[in-house]
Amino acid sequence: MTTSDPTFPDLISPVHQPPFSASAPPIFQSSSFLFDSYAQIADVFAGRSDRLVYSRGDNPTVSELEGLIARLEGTEAARGFSSGMAAICGAVLPFVQSGDRIVTVEHLYSDAYRLFETVLRRFGVETIYVDGTDTQAVIDALPGARLVYLESPTSWTFQPQNVAAIAAAARRLGVLSVIDNSWATPVFQKPAALGVDLIVHAASKYLSGHSDTLAGLVAGPKELITRIDHEATHLYGGRMAPMDAFLVLRGMRTLLLRMRTHMESGLTIARTLADDPRVTVVHHPGLSEMPKGLTGCGGLFAFDLAEGVDVERFCNALRVIRLGVSWGGPESLIVPGQAACGLAGAANSFQRFGVSPRTIRLAVGLEPVGTLLSDLGQALNLAGQVAA
Repeated sequence: MTTSDPTFPDLISPVHQPPFSASAPPIFQSSSFLFDSYAQIADVFAGRSDRLVYSRGDNPTVSELEGLIARLEGTEAARGFSSGMAAICGAVLPFVQSGDRIVTVEHLYSDAYRLFETVLRRFGVETIYVDGTDTQAVIDALPGARLVYLESPTSWTFQPQNVAAIAAAARRLGVLSVIDNSWATPVFQKPAALGVDLIVHAASKYLSGHSDTLAGLVAGPKELITRIDHEATHLYGGRMAPMDAFLVLRGMRTLLLRMRTHMESGLTIARTLADDPRVTVVHHPGLSEMPKGLTGCGGLFAFDLAEGVDVERFCNALRVIRLGVSWGGPESLIVPGQAACGLAGAANSFQRFGVSPRTIRLAVGLEPVGTLLSDLGQALNLAGQVAA
């Protein structure tokens, strides 16, 4: 459980040499790029040149980030999107059609679940949900599927999968494998090395790290990224903007240091909560032996309050940790399962997979760990003791 691996790729050196020997990648805040002659534009339209045309296709700032995430994940290529959900759509929609079947794990990200249960179901794509902790059950569901979609660990319950075994079975059966690697980041998990085809990131989270941008990334083999490029990049319109790419690039320069702090503080808090009688269970994959494929942990996990602790009172009593969705920034945030289970809409993954209304999801930020422990302790005290 360490990030001291000397083989971890360089986060500072540019993929493309910046103009004027700039120390940071510049922002190319331009919607389009000009040509010097008819021959130049004709060559681009005919596919004989890769000269820049329009930022919905390619932009130098976005390309710099794409090259960096490909280098970190150990893939041939990557594409940037305007959000994590746009990236999920880009990794899934170009590869499925009516009559296809997707296999995925229970407790996946709530909006990914909504995508599968609304848009894809409407177009005749079936999704099968399997307990991701049962590797054989996932593998048994793969024959005849077009795609397997993983989150290791899963949202809310933070259950890891045996990614290597599932990816190997998928490849044998000709099933495309996709994984959301936002929680672990390339610091703690390398899905391509485990055999996964496409890797998705909600870059708004740990990669950016500052809670000031929305962005998504998909990394994988050049052949698959080209297919995504031809459909999702150009036709869906969810392309990453230059300013967002710049902000993610800025954040990734400190990714290694931040992930160490998120991991260490998260584990300290998780262990403390696990020993507190007012908490019945802590959902954190790092509390026991590190799951296969992971070399460390993000700072996002969940815990269940005992019956004697009032959920609403606990949430309102926090002073440092704030109520808010998302995660991966410097501030610590919580989301109560009691509120999430009431999420409006036809497809509610929290209800479908039985998230407890007593579950609290905690995103541990970069505040001093003692400050966070003190805040949690006083909130637990105010919210009530376990009933005798």
